[in-house]
Amino acid sequence: MSATTISPSAARTAARAPAPTNNGPVTDAEIREALKLGVRNRWWPVLPSRFVKPGEKPVGLTRLGEPIVLWRDAAGAVHVQVDRCPHRAVPLSRGQNEGDRLRCNYHGVEVGPDGTVLSVPGQPGCPLEGKRAVKTYPAVEVAGAVFVWFGDALHEEAPEFIPPPQLAAPDWERFVCYADWEMYWRYSLDNAMDPMHGTFLHANSHTMYQGDTQAHFVTRDTPTGFFFEKEGQRDVNFDWSELVDDGAIYVRLEIPYPPSGGPGGNFAIIGFATPIDENNTASFFWRCRKVQGWQRDVWRFLYKTRMEPRHWAVLEQDREMLAGCKPGLEKHEMLYQHDAGLIRLRRYLAQVTRKQLTELRAAGKA
Repeated sequence: MSATTISPSAARTAARAPAPTNNGPVTDAEIREALKLGVRNRWWPVLPSRFVKPGEKPVGLTRLGEPIVLWRDAAGAVHVQVDRCPHRAVPLSRGQNEGDRLRCNYHGVEVGPDGTVLSVPGQPGCPLEGKRAVKTYPAVEVAGAVFVWFGDALHEEAPEFIPPPQLAAPDWERFVCYADWEMYWRYSLDNAMDPMHGTFLHANSHTMYQGDTQAHFVTRDTPTGFFFEKEGQRDVNFDWSELVDDGAIYVRLEIPYPPSGGPGGNFAIIGFATPIDENNTASFFWRCRKVQGWQRDVWRFLYKTRMEPRHWAVLEQDREMLAGCKPGLEKHEMLYQHDAGLIRLRRYLAQVTRKQLTELRAAGKA
């Protein structure tokens, strides 16, 4: 059979032809595919602030499946842009931080903080100069981490980020823990919305060895999500989780501390699971206590000298349990009443994603 030859003009015509549109309802398969890379129109933590220093080399990352570059200008402000030079599409993160711009090492193209091409040394005055050609992401720094707005085509402008009070209020002290985990991002949230696993997996922890190994769970709605909690047990173990969707999606929980844990009441955890790609997650856990004055100093000392390694050991147990877990394991599950929290979480994320995809399709942006 002879090969079919396509003329260059026909190829160009085919390339310009509009893609077929799908005006039908969004399918479950489309929702599953979209969720592999997270939920859009939300703020996501992407990296601890300490990794991005003024005047130093830009940092290239992948978050929500997108290549991004982080850098600080000479005044210390952080900037986040797509990690792609507008000339030949090579990573800007392999270039130089000039203090007020990035310079691509490949051909010297210079890009400003707002994405405008400031200079093309190889051809001064070319049309690329002065063009806003590099996507720039809204970014803020909160509690020692850089948060980035990942909007869809209908929501590129970011609303103000209002962080959890545990990460911003002056009467709270917090430490950020960050690690990249090899697993589908939603499984980290599933884990946090499963308080019962603490009774078994973390039974040897100094804070989670008490409490009943059997429990009945109930859900309780909030304006921004819901609680999933053990009925009749409070401040004993890992007794409840709260899903919060308030401009950002995260889980809040508390672990009661014994007197040896020092002042400050329960130990709060604010957990974010930022997708890197469909098989890897940037995990952020803020460990917080409500302390002031001398109690804050005591808590910081105890945490850094005695408790931090224990907390990393608990996280490592979670990481080992979930390492390598990829999307699609749900078809093998046989769930029961203790899993009602993660079931509701999954349904909620699917509903949010269905709404977003439907709006994009209606606007012709899908």
